[in-house]
Amino acid sequence: MYSYYLSTEAKEDLRRIYYYGLGQFGIDQADNYFNVMHDCFDRIETDSFLFPSAEHIKKGYRQCVCGVDTIYFRIEDNKRIEIITIIGRQDF
Repeated sequence: MYSYYLSTEAKEDLRRIYYYGLGQFGIDQADNYFNVMHDCFDRIETDSFLFPSAEHIKKGYRQCVCGVDTIYFRIEDNKRIEIITIIGRQDF
């Protein structure tokens, strides 16, 4: 089984998504979506090869759609998963 970690950029993305949700939908929805996001991280950790390749973005990248956001990650040689970035509709 792999373990995951968030890059600095992914941490900032998660923070930005949370504050966007807080401002748009309130604390309960922001908290719920934050938990959904972590559930997606856990699924990536458990079944990372079930998610499609994102080679069109960068070699070795995979993607997981989580709600209205897409999580981009890669599997490192040492059996760790790096959550690289999280992109969603609030970015447009």
